[in-house]
Amino acid sequence: MSLCIVVTRRIPDAGLSVLRSSGAVIRVVQPDPAAGVERAELLDAVRDADVLVSLLTERIDARVLSAASKLRGIANFAVGLGNIDVDEATRLGIPVTNTPGVLTEATADVTWALMLAIARRAPQSTCHPDRGEYQIWGRELFPGEDPGRGPDSERRTLGVIGYGRVGQAVARRAHAFDMRVVAYDPYMHDTIDASRDVSWCDFDDLLRECDFVSLHALLTDETRQMIGERELRMMKDSAFLINVAHAEMVDEHVLVRALNERWIAGAALDVFERTPAMAEGLALCENAVFAPHIGSASHGTRNRMAVMAATNAVALLNLQHAPNVVNPIVYESPVHVERLARLTPWLRATAAEVV
Repeated sequence: MSLCIVVTRRIPDAGLSVLRSSGAVIRVVQPDPAAGVERAELLDAVRDADVLVSLLTERIDARVLSAASKLRGIANFAVGLGNIDVDEATRLGIPVTNTPGVLTEATADVTWALMLAIARRAPQSTCHPDRGEYQIWGRELFPGEDPGRGPDSERRTLGVIGYGRVGQAVARRAHAFDMRVVAYDPYMHDTIDASRDVSWCDFDDLLRECDFVSLHALLTDETRQMIGERELRMMKDSAFLINVAHAEMVDEHVLVRALNERWIAGAALDVFERTPAMAEGLALCENAVFAPHIGSASHGTRNRMAVMAATNAVALLNLQHAPNVVNPIVYESPVHVERLARLTPWLRATAAEVV
């Protein structure tokens, strides 16, 4: 009987070609890239899956994992893993992979696109002539803020929260605008201290001092809801918040109040807690700019992500150690060996030795 790779939604052809080369049956649950996957469809599909290729839009929780009795592993088409219960997958002996490193530059570019858009009110001014509302130039026509040195010659300060690959790439771009850059990341203190261009800053001080606060941390118990009422009130009323990382880091309902009551000058978001839904009132905030999770949305980046996810999937299918596994401890667990022994009878002797 042929092995089966289930893909929740269609991925770029570059990745599908890699999957087809494995010789497995490829089942795409939702071939329309603009449509979602119904929960019942997902639960039905995973019952036949030897490997699952998932997108961020599908929740791979305990119920899905328990339904996937044949599953050898999961290849997530994303860097983030907020859609997958990795702890439950590990408990069941299922390796999980992601696509790290490939979207760094594209995400940093979008961060800056959003930063410039909110500071200079680009969306509002673009819509102005499109609607036939063009007016003669005047001093009150869409004034914004300078991300670099403005006429006052004062340097603006960018605060980067989370100094991993993307945070560092965002910081590099800031120097072209002659900005002062500070960063906070409790796991990267030495790296920040060693930098000649970026200074370490405590979390609270960063919020108080910075003109732009950009979020790039990993989503953990510590970073979930890290920007709430206390933090937003701590920021300057002229400051902007940018989030291209994880929506769960910001309390969206409080952010609506902060924008409407002008605790901060504005926000630019590429991620939302309940995509595509927003917190009530957020879409009506005229001092906010939104993008539909396009941090990795360049042709080259998405193709590389697809190939990486597919390469991970083929390795999982062939019972190899996947290149980008996020829970490597699973390979050493008896439950993983037992799972493979059940799926592949020729491994039973090995399972008996390990257990």
